[in-house]
Amino acid sequence: MGDRTPEGTVCVGALAGAFGVRGEVRLKSFCADPAAIESYGPLVTEAGQSFDVALSRPIPNGFAARLSGVTSKEQADALRGVRLYARRERLPALDEDEFYHADLLGLRVLDTGGTEIGRIKAVLNHGAGDILEVTTPKGVVLLPFSRAAVPTVDVAGGRVIADPPEGILPDD
Repeated sequence: MGDRTPEGTVCVGALAGAFGVRGEVRLKSFCADPAAIESYGPLVTEAGQSFDVALSRPIPNGFAARLSGVTSKEQADALRGVRLYARRERLPALDEDEFYHADLLGLRVLDTGGTEIGRIKAVLNHGAGDILEVTTPKGVVLLPFSRAAVPTVDVAGGRVIADPPEGILPDD
């Protein structure tokens, strides 16, 4: 997500190129209910493009979908790797202990003694679970985003409390 996330939005999916030759795209949904992505539109890109989404059918790792204005394989392929964002107000209300990954960006990371470790730069996921990329005075630290390593998330307070596994921090 990073610095180019359109203001007031949450990343809800990504495009993985064309599906077929008539302008359909391969759409990866990051939503708790994957098919709900269709109802959160119009979706926008980091470049400011706006699309209405119509899901055609499930396919491995996502959906075949139609995007408004995309009518050819070439147009669909040109969108490979583009992330799609929904306006926050279009998304479902969250329970008190829930949050979007976008809400974590910029939060202070404190250790269990209250000492500031750094700030969350990104939330990564390479298939084995979420990882917080934390910028510290001594460089970047990758912190597993698990209840054991991050027992407290206080979005309203602008902080998370971390109990990093031994060896994660530069001074360990």
